[in-house]
Amino acid sequence: MTLFCRLNQRLTYTVVFGILMFLITSNMGLTEPAVSATVLTPPIAPEFIPLQTAPPASAESQPNAKTGINFLSLLTQGGWFMLPLIALSLGVVTIAIERFMALRREKIFPNALIDQISELSQSPNGLDPRGVYQACQRYPSSASYVIRSMLVKVGRPQMEMENAVSESSQREATRLSQMTSWLALAAAIAPLIGLLGTVWGITQAFYDTTQMAELNTGQNRGVALANGIYVALVTTMVGLVIAIPAAILSHHFENRIIQLMNQIEEMVYNLLPQFERYEGQVRFTQGFDEPIPTSASTARKTTE
Repeated sequence: MTLFCRLNQRLTYTVVFGILMFLITSNMGLTEPAVSATVLTPPIAPEFIPLQTAPPASAESQPNAKTGINFLSLLTQGGWFMLPLIALSLGVVTIAIERFMALRREKIFPNALIDQISELSQSPNGLDPRGVYQACQRYPSSASYVIRSMLVKVGRPQMEMENAVSESSQREATRLSQMTSWLALAAAIAPLIGLLGTVWGITQAFYDTTQMAELNTGQNRGVALANGIYVALVTTMVGLVIAIPAAILSHHFENRIIQLMNQIEEMVYNLLPQFERYEGQVRFTQGFDEPIPTSASTARKTTE
């Protein structure tokens, strides 16, 4: 019995010792490799990869690159509303060139006519109506028209001659303004035609967008709508481009006509006092094409 107890104690000690050794060896196996790995393993150098410089992408390959608006291409996309606008622009240019040529001072108020009347006014016998009338026939112009309207009233009261000058001057100014009024008309209707084209283009753009939704084409509705709207706005822009110069030219020509007619009236009113001596006599309604008399008395006899 005592022997069995001793064997049992030795077996127990042996089992406990074996368990302890197993635990110690297992802990050493877990820790030593980790320590050796961190201490003995040399660090791995990073691999060097050379940078490759890519060629710069062109503006066409970049999807977000900004490109300018081609105005000529927009003009072709403006639709059939561009036809009346182009016709208006050609008309404005033609009328402007014609008015610049027609409203020259030499054509409205020629210096040769002024010089001729100045020479006649220096005559010792005074200014003769027949000589002035013949000078007006040699140099036809707006000034000569106003002067002739005054000459046919020579012999009438001074007030009647002034009224004749004022009326003839107004008629001539109206005649000269006829072509200028077309510029004012173009300045008024060009923006309206452009606005009408824009409204039609925007309506068409919205209609096309709704058709895209029904057909399920897969296109971007917002982009399609924006493209249609900015193309439609080109007609309004062209209308304003035509209207602004036309309005400026119309105002310039109107002021030019007023300035020239004021100069003509001022000259004619300066001539009126030289015809006061004929007041109350027979009017010079006939005989203007006859030779110029040599004296005032001869002129009176001719008219009588």
